[in-house]
Amino acid sequence: MSKIVTIERFILDYQPDYARGEFTNLLYDIALAAKVIAHKTNRAGLTDILGRAGATNIQGEQQQKLDVFADDIIFRICDHTGRLCAMASEEREDFMQIPEPYKKGSYVLVYDPLDGSSNIDVNVSIGTIFGIYRCVDWDLRGRIEDVLQPGRKLVAAGYVLYGSSTMLVYTTGQGVNGFTLDPELGEFLLSHENMRLPEPPAYYSVNHAYYEKWSPATQRYLRWLQGSEGKTGQPMSSRYIGSLVADIHRNLLQGGVFCYPAEVNKPNGKIRLLYEAAPLAFLVEQAGGYASNGYASIMDLQPTDLHQRTPLYIGNRSLVYQAEKFLQEEHSVSGSMTTG
Repeated sequence: MSKIVTIERFILDYQPDYARGEFTNLLYDIALAAKVIAHKTNRAGLTDILGRAGATNIQGEQQQKLDVFADDIIFRICDHTGRLCAMASEEREDFMQIPEPYKKGSYVLVYDPLDGSSNIDVNVSIGTIFGIYRCVDWDLRGRIEDVLQPGRKLVAAGYVLYGSSTMLVYTTGQGVNGFTLDPELGEFLLSHENMRLPEPPAYYSVNHAYYEKWSPATQRYLRWLQGSEGKTGQPMSSRYIGSLVADIHRNLLQGGVFCYPAEVNKPNGKIRLLYEAAPLAFLVEQAGGYASNGYASIMDLQPTDLHQRTPLYIGNRSLVYQAEKFLQEEHSVSGSMTTG
């Protein structure tokens, strides 16, 4: 790159036509929250921040201290700015209206404040995921209907990766761009312009420990990725970090597919539709990829619950299409056997 481009300059230069200040400044707010969280994660081993907070979230999972901190920071940075009508967090049971006397804004923020938090204590990359919608009814202060919107209605989405460096990757529907935080300047600088999933893809990411809990079609798909079941070309390499943001980021740079399939006793999978699957599906689609639950696009799924879960296959289109092919073939056969 021949010039230094800050995230502020980039947002202003490439803001969508409908941006009227609220939207642009909301993206600044998210970048600011990312800086604060990054500062705390980088010092996690030096302060009393590691370990469990002693509570569980709505998912029944142990909250880590840094989970609680990240959730609180995002809420407090965004609740009083007049840009939002509502927020929803994976860590909170209910959605959050913007409290009086703060002005109601035109947008809705959904977020997973700290994805992969089980990796905090072992110094593995973690991340923040976010999605932005327009509120449904601009005359009302904020309702559940504003939050429960399908991915097709997203106007922006992205993630922040806290790793060897801190990166903010986002889209407003005009491609995907990545920014790396310069800790000396305290500023995000454009480092990855117009990110696209490369071909041929290199990796697949899945937790093989659950293989026996998957359907025969899912097992067949995994064997296909490994080079059997009729796959042409080189077998793919397996890479699985266990932090969704980190796995997605690697595949975005090097090509591949991330899978969190349904299990026999968990047909809805594990990934949260609203806070994780839909925002990442929007971003990956803008990078030339595709996301599916195995039968339909994640972008078309209508959430009916704040903490709804979904199976997820996300990455290069050809790889996700193949997963759909195996799963839909199995569904078709089982359906024919039932009717017969």
